[in-house]
Amino acid sequence: MQIPYSPGEPLTCGQIRELDVLAIEHVGVPGLVLMENAGRNVAEFVHGLLVDASRARVLILCGPGNNGGDGFVVARHLRNGGTHVTVALAASRERVSGDAGINLRILERLEVELVDAFASDGLDAVRAEADRADVILDALLGTGSRGSPRAPMAEMIQAANAASRSRRVAIDIPTGLDADSGKVCEPCFLADATVTLVAEKVGFATTAARSVLGRVVVVDIGVPRELIPGRQNL
Repeated sequence: MQIPYSPGEPLTCGQIRELDVLAIEHVGVPGLVLMENAGRNVAEFVHGLLVDASRARVLILCGPGNNGGDGFVVARHLRNGGTHVTVALAASRERVSGDAGINLRILERLEVELVDAFASDGLDAVRAEADRADVILDALLGTGSRGSPRAPMAEMIQAANAASRSRRVAIDIPTGLDADSGKVCEPCFLADATVTLVAEKVGFATTAARSVLGRVVVVDIGVPRELIPGRQNL
């Protein structure tokens, strides 16, 4: 049984960054713990979408930053649950460092299927896997991103959007959406659901944003409630 989570008010990307700093540097919650909490909660959401988890296929599109790190955690938990997981990397493994790098190294040791989307035949492999995936998870870029996604992320998003049989889920925000302004850049991951972390983002309220977010679910990552605007008195 999950502990209920009542999110506070919508936050800007700057406020989210501040919360991370406060939780990690002032309270002492390690970033690795926050990433683990985020990935575990997203994994539980995705698992709930699967009709038969042991026969399902999940494709996770991962960037080199913390959003990708969340995706690596999701991959580990779904694999532990018996689901076939493929992780498509948008950047070389050497570029993945910090907490995200730790979680990528774990996947390598577990021999999770990793596809280098930036390699010569990588995008063909991503498209083939997207066509047979039950769920495609967007863990490419987080709230710090601005402007249109570039190659190979742009092509990975296009492959995901073209996969007619797959359900598409975004971690925190769909890649290509500006979480502050609500502007939708091209290409943008077209999510059926967005599992956003800590709180909704202020840009989610726009009509353009709502067209790519799908259903929005807010999950806890372990930031103390006293730090989150609108949650202090809960």
